[in-house]
Amino acid sequence: MSLSRRTLLIAAAGSALAGCQPAAGPAGRVTAAAPAAGPLPSTAPEPESPTGPEAATTPAATPATAPGTVSGPPSTSATLAGRADVLARYAGVEPSEWGLDVTGVLTSLPAGEQATALTFDACGGPGGSGYDADLIEFLRTHEVPATLFLNARWIDANPAEFESLAGDPLFEIANHGTLHRPLSVTGRSAYGIAGTGDAGEAYDEVAGNLAKLTALLGRPPRFFRSGTAHYDDVATRIAADLDQRVAGFTVNADAGATFTSAQVREEVAATPPGAVVIAHLNHPGGGTAPGFAAALPPLLAAGRRFTRLSDVLG
Repeated sequence: MSLSRRTLLIAAAGSALAGCQPAAGPAGRVTAAAPAAGPLPSTAPEPESPTGPEAATTPAATPATAPGTVSGPPSTSATLAGRADVLARYAGVEPSEWGLDVTGVLTSLPAGEQATALTFDACGGPGGSGYDADLIEFLRTHEVPATLFLNARWIDANPAEFESLAGDPLFEIANHGTLHRPLSVTGRSAYGIAGTGDAGEAYDEVAGNLAKLTALLGRPPRFFRSGTAHYDDVATRIAADLDQRVAGFTVNADAGATFTSAQVREEVAATPPGAVVIAHLNHPGGGTAPGFAAALPPLLAAGRRFTRLSDVLG
């Protein structure tokens, strides 16, 4: 699908990608591309947003990298940037891009890749901390791998489910942020959800859940997706400074868990090889699980391969 049509469909979707509010019926088809000093408590109040207050995890500062410019694609380093270094590095730097498909966001697999990457978000917070056991059981039964983007609040609400998912080699655990906020250095919002207000808040949104997942998994997650999947091009560089690859998507399969099962089936069935599919695992009883259950068997029978992001992107 062309970028222009994708943009029009995104605009029509409204809050579809928020993903952490109670499902309210179909929203339209969409296809798209630490504290500076001293320890803090493991939780802190969430800034007011339509998703409501929730707990956050804030990491201690990590070693710094040398300052860099903000032109060109983000680069990563084996040494992660500390919060103070990020604040200094991006002081006064204004972003030039905002949206779903900006510099530093991967929206598809490498050219020529015939597999499809399924990714599922769990957003956490009021209305978003459910667990779609039917969806996960279907993936396990059919041995379909997937990358699971888990928010810190969802992890806190579902410790047993997290442990089960993290221990299953079929799934890759990825970072869906600390408070499920759009990633911005200027406070940009998406679908009524307030974005991070500056470089420090952007750092905290990525690094808080990065620290949580690293402690729980024994290794850092490789991929990050923000709440609503919106970014500016400075915020994506901050994520890269934390060695997080920012994952967008090609196909939105469930429109923030608002699609009916028939709509989900239609989107998934039409997904081309090389696509990154986004859907949600935190809305049991919605259309996501039955839609995937209807769409995937014919694709598997036709020889379609499915992959975790790290199996293709490293």
